[in-house]
Amino acid sequence: MTTLEFSYSLNKLSSSLKPFALKLTRDVDDANDLIQDTMVKAFTNKDKFTEGTNLKAWLYTIMKNTFITNYQRMVRRGTFVDTTDNLHYINSSSVQIENGVFGNFTMDDVTTAIEKLDDVYKTPFMMHFRGFKYHEIADKLQIPIGTVKNRIHIARKLLKEDLMVYQHKN
Repeated sequence: MTTLEFSYSLNKLSSSLKPFALKLTRDVDDANDLIQDTMVKAFTNKDKFTEGTNLKAWLYTIMKNTFITNYQRMVRRGTFVDTTDNLHYINSSSVQIENGVFGNFTMDDVTTAIEKLDDVYKTPFMMHFRGFKYHEIADKLQIPIGTVKNRIHIARKLLKEDLMVYQHKN
């Protein structure tokens, strides 16, 4: 794909990114900035795009990762380091003390739910959780990539059902 064709394809898809950007940022100006950042990153990394694959999905992934990176930067800016001997990390945006007991109960429940999964679902799910890509899991387990995706999806669904008690009600 030539640079001109790639630019044309990016330009054609840019308007379809707006709803997703608005969903992520919840602000029109921030959404426009996110779309612009996404387009710049896509164009500068056009050599990483594999022709014949889904350009729109690639752009959505770039946008999501850009949003997450920007959000993490914003959170880090709100955190400062106390330079005393103890080196406490303090999040300046809120002052809240939590004893962690509920987090321990939650982690115990999550661990128990994962352990209850059949190995055919648990193994690919845990590999994906640890950062393996779908194709790496497929190679390692010697199963088709579609089967890997399906098993991870089923594992998530089973975990969601098992951990329904933690679902937030609005």
